[in-house]
Amino acid sequence: MSKATAPQLDPVKAQPGRPLYKIVKQALIDAIERGTFKPGARLPSTKELSRQMSVSLVTAHRALQELVQGGVLERTQGRGTFVIERSRRAAPRYKLAVVMQPDASMADFYHSQLFEGMRQAAQDKQVELMIARQQQDPTGGADGVLAINPTTDDLASLQERMNREQTLAVVGARSTVDGVASFDVDNTDLATQAVQHLTRLGHERIAYVGGANELSNSRDRRDGFVAACERFKLIAGSCAQLEASGWRLDERERMQLSRLLNDRPRPTAVFAGGYYLALDIYEVAASLGLRVPEDLSVVGVDNPPSSSYLSPALTTFSQPLIEVGQHAVNAVVEHLLRDDEGPHDHILRAELLIRASSSAPPKD
Repeated sequence: MSKATAPQLDPVKAQPGRPLYKIVKQALIDAIERGTFKPGARLPSTKELSRQMSVSLVTAHRALQELVQGGVLERTQGRGTFVIERSRRAAPRYKLAVVMQPDASMADFYHSQLFEGMRQAAQDKQVELMIARQQQDPTGGADGVLAINPTTDDLASLQERMNREQTLAVVGARSTVDGVASFDVDNTDLATQAVQHLTRLGHERIAYVGGANELSNSRDRRDGFVAACERFKLIAGSCAQLEASGWRLDERERMQLSRLLNDRPRPTAVFAGGYYLALDIYEVAASLGLRVPEDLSVVGVDNPPSSSYLSPALTTFSQPLIEVGQHAVNAVVEHLLRDDEGPHDHILRAELLIRASSSAPPKD
């Protein structure tokens, strides 16, 4: 009878901005979850894991150490490291409710990146995440609530339903309530960077197409755009704006954009306040016979993998969404542990990725 082949792990790949030991740790968790290492199974030695996963002994050791501390693995002197039965694993220290807008999808790039950051931090901190919609009551049984991109009314409603022992924080938006911390990207700065990039290329007539202004990140991008137009001394009336009702243009809004791009003199560049809005601009421009970027430069927001495969590749902003999600969970948990005055705002900066969709304006 042949001897069973020992499970083999694939080498891991480095990821920008993420420690290698965390990548190894996640790979081991994934292997356990898919049954490569079943409950009670012994893992390969640290030396063997480092060989299989192409990392140093120190990296492999730290990943194993964190899994032991997290209650996923246990070490027995002289025997090795074993997977703990799920029923014996340590119970979560806290429960956090993640509240999303009714029309938000975990499948889109923006929300999936935020949630991935929350998931990573929750795993490290032994925290259970519960997903809820705004119209539901997410506060029951939760130690804290993380509201993703809420409106002012949504935030007020959540606060009314929470008790004093629960902690509320806003993720992916700017809080409009005193004492409620925000974990977000600096959207005003993001818009300033966009206008600065386009004016340096020589554009003097720039349009802004943004999402609904009831959301703070849309308002901040719009206000940042208006302030940047003044700062860079663009001609009065040359910075047109179009507010969409959602994250895609409906038929009426597409007609408005068509009229805007047919004006004389028309905009030579558009700053799109979202990735899907940038896609809509590409489509409307093509229907009018305008070439990107020869006739119309486009700058977007968010950097899903498809953005670099558009024709032409989209100049856009890479938002550190995973880091935003991580900071939110970490700060709320630290507040719960210390019982201090509350988490504080943590605002990160987006990075402009210059690609082929932006260039100098056409010559008159």
